[in-house]
Amino acid sequence: MIQGKKVIVVMPAYNAEKTLEQTYNEIPFDIVDDVILTDDCSKDHTVDEAKRLGIKEVIRHEQNKGYGGNQKTCYNRALELGADIVIMLHPDYQYTPKLIASMAHIIANNVYPVVLASRILGKGARKGGMPLIKYIANRILTFTQNILLNQKLSEYHTGYRAFSAEVLRSVDYNANSDDFVFDNEMLAQIFYAGYEMGEVTCPTKYFPEASSINLRRSSIYGLGVLRVSLVYRLCKWGLMSSVLFPKK
Repeated sequence: MIQGKKVIVVMPAYNAEKTLEQTYNEIPFDIVDDVILTDDCSKDHTVDEAKRLGIKEVIRHEQNKGYGGNQKTCYNRALELGADIVIMLHPDYQYTPKLIASMAHIIANNVYPVVLASRILGKGARKGGMPLIKYIANRILTFTQNILLNQKLSEYHTGYRAFSAEVLRSVDYNANSDDFVFDNEMLAQIFYAGYEMGEVTCPTKYFPEASSINLRRSSIYGLGVLRVSLVYRLCKWGLMSSVLFPKK
């Protein structure tokens, strides 16, 4: 705990057998109370590895629900367990668990209710091996999103995020897509609800075992991101309604 606030790390997993141990061993258990791993019907032995490591909260989907669907299970269970701070950490070791303490303390001390670990602040992305095409796409999408959402984030596409329980209860993330665009729908919902977000610089690693999506899925994701941002702006202007951005 931090200042009496329960900290839970959630790990949405898919074929993470080879990287799970290294990720798990770097979690700062002096402040983290629980770890939840949700396995999205992996084809490897992710669940067995999680149990071997002693992770008590292991949830396995019998059918693949998608990246967004996996996160929904994570957050729902974390709230059921009474989390005050929830940190999503990918078990593929692409993001360092060593930032968990910093992100949790920012929320615990009421500086920001949401914290993103940005690969773009500093030189972490390219230095860590982010492909040039992905870096360029990230910058173009983020620039467009900042204009449409009237924000100034360095990136919207990091998978390393921390939330206060208040924020999770305030947005209907269960109404979001089960696919990768879930991440951006959720951030847009949080901004729409009036919350601010902080960012910390995060190094990243690209290697064969780290999860990634192919060009076709990346293109679909990018179009989905633009759609979400445009719908957000139209709802802000009162020109349309959306279940993701209800009228206040």
